Amino acid sequence: MALLDRTQVCGMNIHYMKYSLDYFLDAQQRAGFKSIELWGGIPHIFMDAVSYEDTKQIASKIHSRGLEVKVFTPENCMYQYQFAASKPMAFQKSMDYFKNGIRIASELGCKIMQCNSGWGYLDETREDAWKRCVEMLQNLCDFAKSYQIELAMESLRPEESNLVFRLSDTKQMMDDVAQDNLKILIDTTAMGVAGETLEQWFQTFGDKIIHTHFVDGNPYGHLIWGDGCRNLEDDLTICQKYGYTGGFGQEITDQKYFKDPLSHDCRNMSMFEKYM
Repeated sequence: MALLDRTQVCGMNIHYMKYSLDYFLDAQQRAGFKSIELWGGIPHIFMDAVSYEDTKQIASKIHSRGLEVKVFTPENCMYQYQFAASKPMAFQKSMDYFKNGIRIASELGCKIMQCNSGWGYLDETREDAWKRCVEMLQNLCDFAKSYQIELAMESLRPEESNLVFRLSDTKQMMDDVAQDNLKILIDTTAMGVAGETLEQWFQTFGDKIIHTHFVDGNPYGHLIWGDGCRNLEDDLTICQKYGYTGGFGQEITDQKYFKDPLSHDCRNMSMFEKYM
């Protein structure tokens, strides 16, 4: 039984960070992807708070291979920019950086930019960091409206954030930001670590869920399907039950996949093909 369309499965380039953009795009073709979630990190695309590289050439490379960018994900976990930055200069530079991300998304022809809550510092109150995140996301949502871009917010793991790392935090942040173009991105790893289920997320957010980082896990790890303990058919069945038509982003981050990412992407796609 078909549980998804091929165009919903979005290859991602994080585990290709030791390869060129051309290699990644060629690999997606070979693995059978039609859609990608483009991670905005070096060496594939340069961006900072001031500028970013010409997207026309990048878009041309993507489209010439019959690929479509479904989501743009500016790097926001390993580098200096984050959604709850504390110092005024860091906060403003982070906002400028994410605004450039919105511009890039628009220029690449996609309608969604990934976001999260960022993180508060351990020598301050959670409430202070929470307020900064709300302010950041409200400003970015306002800016994104003129580009017809939606922001898709994911929860993180407790090791990554002390702000939004479970379903209840996500709902509270959505309520506090109160912007129509702030939507939901389910990360199955963060969800699994929190002991939550897809059913709970769909029951809470319904059609506000527009994208997923849909990967295997134990529950930790962002793994190729078949390398963890999740049941792909069960997860896809739940998504279909709730009428989900968004993307299944393959955010593969375990270092064991970085040396030969193409072979792992081929293996991953073969798992999805059983349900197309």
